[in-house]
Amino acid sequence: MSHDHAVKNFGSMFALGVGLNIVYVVIEAACGFWFESLALLTDAGHNLSDVFGLLLAWAGHSLARLHPTPRRTYGWHGTTILAALFNALLLIAAVGAIAWEAFHRLANTFEPAGMAIVAVAAAGVVINTVTALLFVSGCKHDLNLRGAFLHMAADAGVSLGVVIAGLAIYWTHLTWIDPVTSLLIAVIILASTWGLLKESFNLAIQAVPKGIDPAAVLVYLESVPGVKAVHDLHIWAIGTSETALTVHLIKPELEDDDDLLATLNHELHDQFHITHTTIQIERSDDSSRCHQACPTHL
Repeated sequence: MSHDHAVKNFGSMFALGVGLNIVYVVIEAACGFWFESLALLTDAGHNLSDVFGLLLAWAGHSLARLHPTPRRTYGWHGTTILAALFNALLLIAAVGAIAWEAFHRLANTFEPAGMAIVAVAAAGVVINTVTALLFVSGCKHDLNLRGAFLHMAADAGVSLGVVIAGLAIYWTHLTWIDPVTSLLIAVIILASTWGLLKESFNLAIQAVPKGIDPAAVLVYLESVPGVKAVHDLHIWAIGTSETALTVHLIKPELEDDDDLLATLNHELHDQFHITHTTIQIERSDDSSRCHQACPTHL
């Protein structure tokens, strides 16, 4: 499947996910007014922020399709990294809000969720789960799509917690079940979000993307016939699904170098999933001829 085709498919999935969640927010807010439930109205506001998270990921995914320009030579691929990072920060903020409310409920008495609230939350489980599943196939290779997936999976977990806690309280009349369930869900969301936050931050500062071993790349380049040394090796993410590499190779004998470059590009793509390569071949190992000739340490 080509990259462009995949982007088009996910564009339609973002549209579907946003549409489903906007409908759910409207229904939840209407039920909140109808049942005079502050909890439902508050959760509707929370779910509206989740729509913003989806729109953020969608914007990054769409901007990545724009063509490069003389000023933005890589296009807008970097916006997918920013979208993933902002989504991770939104999830961390959501964890803080959930924990704050849970501790507040542990310290103060509150009215348990009624069955109407449980029913609306059950609908939220379905809608958020369906939306999360839209991005399952892409979240393994695209950090931005993983951010969208985790955002909706977290919402499904929160809604499921409301359903479980509501039913448990209905049968046992133990109101502490609600905040404790919320705290457990917050811990789960934090654990799943931490990897997204760490990885998106690393990509934002141009660290080597997760899943690529720079030492293995160096070993491969040093093993190329005729290559005597390797220096100035850099590997970084252009976006959440594309990786770039630049390197200088010392190769005293220059023959069939076009074929060599084609082979290197092919192998770096197939072995390490590096899509953009810039390889400079130098004949002399005299470091004074290349000011970037510091040894590569990995």
